[in-house]
Amino acid sequence: MNVLHINQSDIGGGAAIAGYRLHQGLLKQGINSKLMVGWVETDSELVAAVSRKYRLENQLSRVTNSLGLNYLNLISTFDIFKHNFYTQADVINFHNLHTGYFNYLAIPGLTESKPAIFTLHDMWSFTGHCSYSYDCDRWQRGCGECPYPETYPAIARDNTHIEWKLKNWVYSKSHLSIVTPSQWLTEQAKKSMLSRFPIYYIPNGIDTDAYQPLNAEKCREILGIPANKKVLMFGAHLLQESRKGGDLLVKALQNLPEALKSEILLLILGKASEKFGDLEGIPTLKLGYVSSDRLKSIAYSAADLFIFPTRADNLPLVLQESMACGTPMISFKVGGVPELVRPGITGYLAQLEDTQDLSNGIVQLLEDSQLRQKMGENCRAIALQEYTLDLQIQRYLQLYQQVVGKIINTIK
Repeated sequence: MNVLHINQSDIGGGAAIAGYRLHQGLLKQGINSKLMVGWVETDSELVAAVSRKYRLENQLSRVTNSLGLNYLNLISTFDIFKHNFYTQADVINFHNLHTGYFNYLAIPGLTESKPAIFTLHDMWSFTGHCSYSYDCDRWQRGCGECPYPETYPAIARDNTHIEWKLKNWVYSKSHLSIVTPSQWLTEQAKKSMLSRFPIYYIPNGIDTDAYQPLNAEKCREILGIPANKKVLMFGAHLLQESRKGGDLLVKALQNLPEALKSEILLLILGKASEKFGDLEGIPTLKLGYVSSDRLKSIAYSAADLFIFPTRADNLPLVLQESMACGTPMISFKVGGVPELVRPGITGYLAQLEDTQDLSNGIVQLLEDSQLRQKMGENCRAIALQEYTLDLQIQRYLQLYQQVVGKIINTIK
C-alpha cells in the first residue's frame, strides 16, 4: 500500500511531529509512506515540498488577504495532481492544511479518484478562519461577526461567514473520512460541517521506548541541575505563543509561597526560550528547541512536574511525552487535555486561566512525594495501555484498508 501524507512540515511543529511519527511507524510496518509538506526540515527521498509559485501567489495574496480569505491565493496546490507521490498513492492522508502552503479548494479534486483521510489536529477545518474558537460556537451555525479575528490564522477582514460557506461547499464535493486524535475534538467535529463524513477516534501514538522513565538523579546530573532542587518543566514549540499560556505560568509561579520558590528550578524547552525572562526568586534552565527524543526524555525524567498552562489544545504531544516518561502533569481543564491529565491519577487539573488554582496544584503535588510517585507510575501504565505508536499504526492501517477496499468494491 502507498500512503501519501500532506502536512505543514515533516518535523516543524506539533502536527508535523505527530504526522512524522505516523509516517515512520508505517514504514516500520513495511508500508510505502511518503510526505508532501509546506516546508522540509529533514533530508529524505520520501519527503517532498509542495511546489510554490511564489511571485504570482504573493501578488494574489494582496487581494485574498485583504478580504480576510486566507490561502485562496495558493494556486500551486493544484500542481499536486501531477506529482508522482500523488499519482502513485493508494490513499491520501491530509493533516494540517492551514500554515500557508495549501489551498483547501483543491480537496474535491484530490479526493475524486483517491480515498482520503483527513486527520484533524485542531478546529480549523470547520471554522471560518481560526484553529481554536475558545468560547465561540459560531462555527456550528456559519460564523460571521468573529469575536477573535486576531486568533491564528489571523484575518485582516471579517469574512468568516464566506470562508465557512466555502469550506462547506468544498466538503459537499469531497470524499473523506475524518480522524480525530482526542475525544473532545471528536465531539466538536460531530457538531460541525464535517458530520457528513464518517468520523474515527484514533489518538496519536508515542514511541514508549524512546520516551520512558530514566534515572532522575543521573538526568539532573547531565543537565547540571542541583540534586536538592524541585524541578518544574514547561515546554512548547513556540513559547511566546499566547495560546500556550507562558504568561499564565509566570503568574502562577509568582503566587507560590516564598519558601517554596527558593527550592524550585524551572526547566524550559522550546523556541524563543531566551525571551522567557528569568522569574524573581526562581532560577531557570533554558534548553531551547530540542528535537532529540533522548534529550527530551532526559528533561522529562529530571522534572518533578510538567506544567502546561494551555488556553486551548487538542491532544498535546508534550503531555503524551511527559506521561510516557512517568512525569506527573499540571494543566487547565480545556479541550482534550483532561484525557491525559486525569485528576488524582496522572496529575492536577486547574480551572481554565485560574492561575491561583494552578499554583495550588503545584504546591499540592510538590509537597506530596508519594502521590507524585504513584501518579508517575499511572502515567507510564496509561501510556503503555492507550497511547503506543503500535496501537495507532494498527488503527490507521485498518482504516486505510477499509477506505481503499470501498474504492475497489465501487470499481468492481
